[in-house]
This record gives sequence, C-alpha cells and structure tokens, in this order.
Amino acid sequence: MGDIKKVVLAYSGGLDTSIIIPWLKENYDNCEVIAVSGDVGQGTELDGLEEKAKATGASKLYIEDLNKEFIEEYVFPTIKADAVYESKYLLGTSFARPIIAKRIVEIALAEGADAICHGCTGKGNDQVRFELAIKAFAPDMKIIAPWREWELKSRDEEIDYAEAHNIPLKITRETNYSKDKNIWHISHEGLDLEDPANEPLYNKEGFLELGVSPEQAPDKPTYVTISFDKGVPVAIDGEKLGAVEIVKKLNKLGGENGIGIVDLVENRLVGMKSRGVYETPGGTILYHAHNKLEEITLDRDTYHFKQQVGLRFAELVYFGQWYTPLRKALSAFVDSTQETVTGDVKLKLYKGNIIDAGVTSPYSLYDSDIATFDEDEVYDQKDSAGFINLFGLPIKVQAKKNLIKE
Repeated sequence: MGDIKKVVLAYSGGLDTSIIIPWLKENYDNCEVIAVSGDVGQGTELDGLEEKAKATGASKLYIEDLNKEFIEEYVFPTIKADAVYESKYLLGTSFARPIIAKRIVEIALAEGADAICHGCTGKGNDQVRFELAIKAFAPDMKIIAPWREWELKSRDEEIDYAEAHNIPLKITRETNYSKDKNIWHISHEGLDLEDPANEPLYNKEGFLELGVSPEQAPDKPTYVTISFDKGVPVAIDGEKLGAVEIVKKLNKLGGENGIGIVDLVENRLVGMKSRGVYETPGGTILYHAHNKLEEITLDRDTYHFKQQVGLRFAELVYFGQWYTPLRKALSAFVDSTQETVTGDVKLKLYKGNIIDAGVTSPYSLYDSDIATFDEDEVYDQKDSAGFINLFGLPIKVQAKKNLIKE
C-alpha cells in the first residue's frame, strides 16, 4: 500500500466517512487524505464539517456547491422522462451520486491524487454509482472501498471504532438509521425498518425530517399552480423561480401537507431486496404535475412509448449508468417529446394526497367538440362500426378457425 500517497475521499461527515479518514491513515502509510463534500442540499449536515474533517486527519476539505447543476442537469431531465424506479422511488440518492463523483474526480485529478475513496458498503447500490462515474472520467484511477477491506462488519462496530478514536458522531446506537439527505429527498433505512412487518414510526419525534405524516397535516387543503416550459418547471403560482427555489418551495408546501412519503421494499442492483422509507415532498408534486400536463399535450403513441422509456431510464439512473451512451440517447428522445409540454397545472394538496384541480396548455390536444357527450357536428358515430370491423378482423378470423377445429 506504500504507493498511495494522496487519497481524495468522498466525505459526508456521517458514520462511515467519519471513521474512514483515520482508517486510511492507519492502513495506507499515513497517506494524505483530502476530503470532498458535494453540497446537493444536505443543509445543516454540512455545519462544522471542515473542523471535523481536519480534526480526524484530513489535510483539507472541499465543499462544492452543486445544487443548481444537480437540479437542472440531473433532476429535471429525469422528471421529463417520467422515470420512477419500481413505481415508487423518485431516485433521490441515485441521481445525486453521479454529479458528486464527477466533481470528486475533477478535484482528484487537479490534486494529483493516487486514489479515490468512498464509504459505500459492499451490499449497496452507491458503490456502483460512484465507481461507474469515476471510471467515466478517470478510468485508470485506483478506487479504495474500505467496506471491502476492513474487518468491521456492522454499524455498531463502526461506532465502537469511532468511540475508540474519539471521533464525535451525531447519532447514537438507538437513532442509528442509515440516512441520505439532499435537496430532493431523504431516505431512512435500518433498525426497525429492516423488518417489512413493522409499520414506520412516522409520528415519532425526529423521524420525518422534510414534513409531517398525513394524520398531522392541516384539515384545510392547499392549492398550488405549477407552470412548465418544454417540460421544465419555471413558476409557482405565477411567480417565476429558479430551479433550486422551485424545489425548496414545493418541499415546504408538500412537507406541510404530508405529501411524498413512500415505504418501499426495492430490488437493489446487487440482487437483494431492501426496505426503505423515502420523503420526497416537492419531487412528488413535480412528477405528478408534469405527468398531468403530458396527458393533454402528448399524442397517444408518444405518451405510451414514453412510459416504456421512463422505465428503462429509471433503471439506468438507479444502476448508476448516467454517463452512458444509452442514457444520453434516451434523454435526447425525451427532450424531443417535451417541445409541447408547456402549460399550467393546478393541484390540491390534502393530507398526503395530490388531487388534480385543472390543467391548461396552448398545445393541448384535448378537443371538447370531439369528446363531448352532447350533440356535435365533427364526429360521425356511424364511422366506428367500420373501424371496429377492421380492428377486430384478426379476432374474428381466429374464432372461425377455432370453430372449424372443434
């Protein structure tokens, strides 16, 4: 291990990365450790991080503000694709990893580092997401993954290591959930959540961080109107806002109304099932509004095919394949479908529910003159008989063949 003189560490200040700094110095000949934190909206989790990183042995800490790029270049393209993993997961951790890893590589190359280190476990998806991104920008860079090397077997043993090395932690053994927080969402895993039979303790003080449970939400509904331009949200209630501000405002509105809480047993890329609780209040509203607008602005065949693309897009994001030709090609297709996805969507938020309250667009394909149940002069109902005869012809032919065989 003597060839490793300088390591750049993906640093969050959480349990894993807090103990990795001294572990690297102990096991890699007192190498220099440069910590890098990608700020994608962790908020107060970044407070005191530089002092902590240096106190545990890092030579310096970079805190990189990636919020705007994260929302505009990773989140919004995924919304435009209507990409949802396994019908529920809005990919909050998944699409945050590629942008963080990309910036870490840029710093590692600028610093002349010999290796990049991350604190992802050998059971999780994040190890794949980080390492595929690293390979995309620094294919020959050595990667150190302590969870694949050290003798620690559990988070309890990590806490033991931290206590033995006098490393301060913000958690206890009783609150030792594995969490990931950014501007888009927060995830909760571990402890009582590891048994799918246990109901999540939504009303337990301190469990939910981005909002309240539906039971605790106001008895009065909240109305909100979201404006889109070519599939991108640009305004709330008529007020034009930047990408980051839109997500923050909808997080507040959604959180207050118990929106976006998901309990999911998902299929990890590495093959196992895992159970997690996700809070994505603003994101849930944006996905719903965007899809509602597409209902009236996309033709049937494009809308249906795009649903298939959304499934594949979600897998690519979840599997850490953001920097691949296929993801870029699918984004190009998606962008072409968004030329007419412009308009306003009005929603009613009430106790965890998102209720449609109206949608308008200058590109709407909905024609009330054709769809009406009243008398009209643009649709001859007699035409449908010929259509059904032709559309059902294969069924009719097959039925006759079956009668002959009988």
